[in-house]
Amino acid sequence: MKKSLFVILFLSLLSWKQIQDSRTKFFPKTVEFVQQVPTKENVWVFLMAGQSNMAGRGIVEPQDTLPDKRILSIDAKGKIVYAKEPLHFYEPTRTGLDCGLSFGRTLLEKVPANITILILPTAIGGSAIRQWLGDSSYRGVNLLTNFREKVAIGKQYGIIKGVLWHQGESDANKERIPVYKDKLTELFTTFRNIIGNQKLPIFIGELGSYSNNTNEWLQINTIIHAYAEEDKLATVIKTEDLSHVGDTVHFNSAGQRMMGERFAHAFLGKNK
Repeated sequence: MKKSLFVILFLSLLSWKQIQDSRTKFFPKTVEFVQQVPTKENVWVFLMAGQSNMAGRGIVEPQDTLPDKRILSIDAKGKIVYAKEPLHFYEPTRTGLDCGLSFGRTLLEKVPANITILILPTAIGGSAIRQWLGDSSYRGVNLLTNFREKVAIGKQYGIIKGVLWHQGESDANKERIPVYKDKLTELFTTFRNIIGNQKLPIFIGELGSYSNNTNEWLQINTIIHAYAEEDKLATVIKTEDLSHVGDTVHFNSAGQRMMGERFAHAFLGKNK
């Protein structure tokens, strides 16, 4: 009996290791620190916030780890680095490809040649909007405090141009849906107050159309659109044609890259 349990445990651990090895296979092996950040007025800063579909669960592939000298991010200690996926580092056993590098690459096609993009990750998988508002500690991170700290880094090195937000899966239930719009309004007001810019654009990604909780996710998307109708500085990013990794929860790699492109086009559309 003990031998059978040992075999089951061993096989479970082996399976878990294989999954982790597959997930991290193309993670970058080196970190490239930036020795000299461009002048502050030439650095555009964007914060990524929300839960797992902003933190990223896609599979990182070699193309996602090729750095561009004009796209920067930070490491876990807040040091400025050349951006390579995955950008998020808070959940090392879960994190994967997010939309940040795709967003930066798409922006570089249209912004002036003297502009550098600094992308600051703050998303934590599974976090509910009430936890952001309450500055709860979730998966070892105080959500709003961490956001404040990253805003301070952004202000040190550049000009904060916007927030990319994707969240709502954890609030897609009958208890939380009725208050979601009010909490979204409160949180985005808080974000703008922390940043010190009441006209800061915020870009909101829809929840995926592939969920098994179709009705609840659709209600969150309806609320997101209703919010953006009232807040003309907010823009909704459509995701209905994007696919999942196989779990009906998280966008796959192609979906993450496309979402990054759409966030970038939405920003460019606001800044014609």
